[in-house]
Amino acid sequence: MEAVEDLEAQQQKTMESHLPKIQRKAKHPVILKFKDVVYKVKLPIQKKTLFNKSAESALREKVILNGISGVVKPGEMLAMLGPSGSGKTSLLTALGGRLGGNLKGNIAYNDKPYSKQMKRNTGFVTQDDVLYAHLTVTETLVYTALLRLPNTFTKEEKIGIAEDVLIQMGLSRCKNSMIGGPLLRGISGGERKRVSIGQEMLIDPSLLFLDEPTSGLDSTTAQRIVSTLWDLAQGGGRTVVMTIHQPSSRLFYMFHKVLLLSEGNSLYYGSGSDVMDYFLSVGYIPSVPMNPADFLLDLANGLSPNETEDQGTVKEKLIVAYKNKIANKLKTELQEEEAAVTDDSKKVGKWPTTWWQQFSVLLERGMKERRHEFFDLLKITQILVVAFLVGLLWWQSNITHLQDQVGLIFFSNGFWGFIPLMNAIFAFPPERMVLAKERSSGMYRLSSYFVARMISDLPMELILPTVYTIITYLMGGLKYKMTCFLYYLFSQLLGIMVAQGLGLALGAIVMDHKAATTLGSVLMLTFILAGGYYVQHIPAFIKWIKYLSIMNYDFKLLIGSQYKPGQTYPCGDKMCLVEDFPSVKSVGLNGQFVCVVVLLGMFVVYRVIAYVALMRIGVTRKIRKA
Repeated sequence: MEAVEDLEAQQQKTMESHLPKIQRKAKHPVILKFKDVVYKVKLPIQKKTLFNKSAESALREKVILNGISGVVKPGEMLAMLGPSGSGKTSLLTALGGRLGGNLKGNIAYNDKPYSKQMKRNTGFVTQDDVLYAHLTVTETLVYTALLRLPNTFTKEEKIGIAEDVLIQMGLSRCKNSMIGGPLLRGISGGERKRVSIGQEMLIDPSLLFLDEPTSGLDSTTAQRIVSTLWDLAQGGGRTVVMTIHQPSSRLFYMFHKVLLLSEGNSLYYGSGSDVMDYFLSVGYIPSVPMNPADFLLDLANGLSPNETEDQGTVKEKLIVAYKNKIANKLKTELQEEEAAVTDDSKKVGKWPTTWWQQFSVLLERGMKERRHEFFDLLKITQILVVAFLVGLLWWQSNITHLQDQVGLIFFSNGFWGFIPLMNAIFAFPPERMVLAKERSSGMYRLSSYFVARMISDLPMELILPTVYTIITYLMGGLKYKMTCFLYYLFSQLLGIMVAQGLGLALGAIVMDHKAATTLGSVLMLTFILAGGYYVQHIPAFIKWIKYLSIMNYDFKLLIGSQYKPGQTYPCGDKMCLVEDFPSVKSVGLNGQFVCVVVLLGMFVVYRVIAYVALMRIGVTRKIRKA
């Protein structure tokens, strides 16, 4: 946590000794060229049904991008316009090196293919502002700087760069405010967008991609965002490419170049100031004065100003006009344009920082993001109320009430099976978007994130169960012997960690709260029923469930911490062996070591499954929306 605390001490030094990084010229200007980019996806055809026998069970190929070309130079800002489904987001993602699948064509960065070095020199701002809700603006930028900036910078320099970006993005006033979310009040939408852009500006990118940066913002805030981007391009010599749905006329004339798309086809490419003259030359002019962007979207949707042509005819005419008037000229420009810029060919490593650095920063960030959970009064109250209620109900039960003691042990076993399972199910799904975004940027290894996530959850997963165990153990009258208590506590915590691992695996595999919760509840109820307390004589054909049950092994360890073979208890007028008591006999008092080994194996296996499932959230993902 000292990283953020050091920031205040660095601020004065930063303002005196650092020039604003985002006002400087890009170190390695990039000419982006893309030629005949084609992207296709396979979609399922409706299967045969009773009412539709003509449908076939097969896949059909849909063209998302159909031969798109263009060039963007340093100092220019390209805006890609088009209605929903036109392909602009897919094109942006392809240009940013993040689109997998059936992608064809040539995309070059200074006449070279996408590389690790270019990835380090590229910023990508997604449409949704994927940020941690409980971190402040300062913490968000500092942690990103510590993860993304290479070790050629010292820790103090990284913090100083974060402060530079914070000032230049106009975030000083809200630097100590939480980001916020749906259920937590935080900064405004415009400030969130500037934080997202600021995260990318930390690496001083020469090439910046933005997906709908003005989405959901009012016109004034959108103007400020685009003005900032214009300064980054024009003043910093950066290449800026963005998608935008329906900009105001003020924004439209700030774009150096405009690319208009419709159903994956180019309808216009060129200067924004020339767009109205071009469409006038092909026979289309607005009937009334209007925003050029609105006029372009009408044309992209096939709406003619004179309303005499159908949509298909309008689109077809515009596609033909593009091929005749723009395509050949653009082809010549692509051939003539040379990347006459400085090229730094030095090799770069895959990761900007070491595994340990990534783990340390992620652990610190995770602890801060979930600090509200650690001190959640409702959760603490829940555990304490249950602990004292259990202690009162089983007040000073002893071996003369063996059934009660065994019931206390099994209740605690089941209670601490459900709680960590449900908590762990919600570990990864809320962070899926953040993980995908940060992994796509090459910020850290998946292993460092995974280990940090596991350890950051330990306080709540171990402290509250320990408090519960102390209260119920003393009030419930279990064996007053330190070795027995420690064995009991160890068994309880081991079962909790295994149940947590199962929850992590379910959450990572399913990635859906409701489905994972339902599946987890069914599994845990099955494990409890097969745990040896409720059913002592399980039918042979379903007895195998017992050997998968976490409860079965943990119950055996907990029983073994209190009772030993040969120990007796009063049953009527005689003394009986504890090991012959039905609930104890079903699990037995021997084989304690085997139970520990099995639970440790489950501990590892469940987490390996969770890790492998998280690997699906890779750096390159197929984008379903166009």
